[in-house]
Amino acid sequence: MDLTLTHTAADGTILEGTSRGDAAGRILRGRGWRFSRAITAWYIPYSRDREPKQHLIDTTVQALQSAGFTVDVTIDTTRRAAAEVETDRVDREAARAEHLAHRADRKLQAADEQEAQALAALRRVPPMGEPIKVGHHSESGHRTSIRKADAAMRRSVDADAEATRARARAELAAHATDRRYEPIAVANRIARLNTEISACTKKLDGYSHTFAGGYIETYPPAHGAYAQRLTRTRDAAVDELAYWEAIRAEQITSGQVTEFTRDNVHRGDWILYSGAWCLVTRINPKSVSVRTPHGATGTVPYTHIRQHRPASTGATS
Repeated sequence: MDLTLTHTAADGTILEGTSRGDAAGRILRGRGWRFSRAITAWYIPYSRDREPKQHLIDTTVQALQSAGFTVDVTIDTTRRAAAEVETDRVDREAARAEHLAHRADRKLQAADEQEAQALAALRRVPPMGEPIKVGHHSESGHRTSIRKADAAMRRSVDADAEATRARARAELAAHATDRRYEPIAVANRIARLNTEISACTKKLDGYSHTFAGGYIETYPPAHGAYAQRLTRTRDAAVDELAYWEAIRAEQITSGQVTEFTRDNVHRGDWILYSGAWCLVTRINPKSVSVRTPHGATGTVPYTHIRQHRPASTGATS
């Protein structure tokens, strides 16, 4: 059997030419692959718009070839622009939300139908809690009616619970994009990208680390395929950072969020964080030290401050 394994930024890592339950599928199961009924192919989760998981790909190909399969492998490491990635993500999340909403509607309809069947079965049970007449010709029918009514009611309850879960999933999916673009989420993503860029640059340039006791260990610059991978990762992160910094700037300009820094927050001021007004006890470059209403202390990044009140106004004025 000839199989085709491809990796692209838009589609991720996909293996075609096999099905869920055939010999190749049994090899893939448990190796980090999943089967998609939508594309009728196996895929590696979370591989879209990321570097290919080369070790997983190599071990999978080796296992398939050892079993007698021929695997044609095509790896494209070209990354898409961040704006294109986000547009695609928003479209996919909208389509998923719509699909889940339709599914929830079907589950609700099924729950209503099961409830109607349960009520119909209950009407066939003798009224007023009439006891079973043991030995009477009606005993068998009475027991059958009770059994059917109980089964129908259980199906109704199960269908209603399943419909509730489906509706909850649909509502979560409908707000996925909103959550992704919340100011704090955007700020956290910018911080993560800056950290990722710094880490890649550090490995590409080489670095040293001083351990306890003064021992210094030096790491040479990355080279070969590893350096190429780091460069691609850094370039993609730089592009993504520019996209999210533009989103952050737009949020600040529109008034959706206030940019707090050590220039406009001072010791003795009050900030709203996690639903509570906290007293600022110290100003740091990237955060403020605070004391909560319960006396606990900690630090809060400037980007996590919800509201701010100068010391003269107090926390509740």
